[in-house]
Order: sequence, then structure tokens, then C-alpha cells
Amino acid sequence: MISPALHILPDAESVAQHAAQFITERIEQTLQSRDRFTMALSGGSTPKRLHELLSAEPYRSRIDWSRIHIFWGDERYLPFEDERNNARMAYDTLLNNVSIPAEQIHVMRTDLPDPRESSTQYEAVLHQYFDGKEQSFDLLLLGMGDDGHTLSLFPGTEVVYETEKWCTSFFLKQQDMFRITLTKTIANKSACILFLTTGANKAAALKEVLQGDTNINLYPSQVIQPEYGVTHWIVDKAAASQLQD
Repeated sequence: MISPALHILPDAESVAQHAAQFITERIEQTLQSRDRFTMALSGGSTPKRLHELLSAEPYRSRIDWSRIHIFWGDERYLPFEDERNNARMAYDTLLNNVSIPAEQIHVMRTDLPDPRESSTQYEAVLHQYFDGKEQSFDLLLLGMGDDGHTLSLFPGTEVVYETEKWCTSFFLKQQDMFRITLTKTIANKSACILFLTTGANKAAALKEVLQGDTNINLYPSQVIQPEYGVTHWIVDKAAASQLQD
């Protein structure tokens, strides 16, 4: 297992700019020897600026969008029309502005009567792509909450410990909604995992996740440890303010 690489940038804009360059270079390198690039997007506020950069020049022209296959790490079980829906945000800020074939965009459906059916369907898609392969996503984009969660792996939830399913759903009491999420099992098969973390409100959790004792019940981001891939954390100075040299 390779230790994570830490990139500390001055501010949130610098994080987005660095991430856009990093992702574009990763795509270019991978597509030199592969016919497709699989990328799982993150929800939350941090990726919005990144999406805007990737869908504008110079990155839009550098990326061969026809060979990109899009997935999501997790989803709030809310209608697509709801602004809190992760897929809605990605379409508004990225996908509507680039030319990815519709059949290569795999949304976690929230229009089914039962979220369990949605997670089952999504897991089936993942198996179609990744069964029998040593690695899953070419790039898994993640954020981290100020409580140390990532994906929909929240502190104190059973899903943190899931080892069989690649995708599952559950009711999150503190948010009064269902969530669909990838599990650590499929996440840790990724070739590259990229965490984007900004803001002083993330500093305490980031210190514990990267430098504290292992306690996945309190800091679920600690379960993200790729088996055969690499992890990069791109953070701003505010988020890194409590890290020890």
C-alpha cells in the first residue's frame, strides 16, 4: 500500500486549479494505452469550481470526452430536479457543457420507489464494468466532511463496515433522507483516489484522518486505502492548518 501524497495549496481556487491540471494529465496518460477512462464524481460544494474549470478551455479541448465514462460516489435520494441532488449539480456545472455520450453517464437513480432497488441496479452496472479486473475506477474523486465522512460513509453508521456490497443504500437519520453510496470495497480498488478538502472547518478532521489513530467509526475517511492504487490529497492551507510537519 502506497502512502498518500499530500498537496497543500494557498486557497480553494488554487486547489481547484491544481486538481483540474492533475485530472487532465491523468486522463491524457491513461488514454494513451486504454480505450476509456472511468471517473466517479463527488457531491458537495468543493467540486463545483473544478467542474467549471474542466468544462472550459484549455482543459475541455485537452480531454477526449467521448472516451470518458462517468459514475458517482454517492447520492442523496432526492429528485433530480432538487438542487441538492449530486447528479443535478454535475450536469449543471460540467456534463451539460462537454460531449460525453449519454450511455456513458451512469446516474444513481432516485426516481424508483425503493432506494434499495436503485443501489442494486447501480451495483449491477459496476459489475459489468469491473468484474474480473484488478482495479475499478481510473479516478475516484472524493471530498471529506468536517465530521470526517466521505462518500456517504458517516460516523457511527453500519455502512462504514460493509465488505460484500459495492453499492448500498440506507436511511441517514440526522439528514432525514435515504442515501446511496459506493462502499470501501469498490472504492479501494480504484487506480487513483483524489481527495479535495478546503476550509478551516475541515482542519481538525483532516489532522485525525491523516495523522491520528485509526478510528473508522469516528473518521470514516480512514477506510479509503486503495489496494493497488494511489491516493492524493489536494488541500488548502486552512484545511491543513493543524497538520504536523
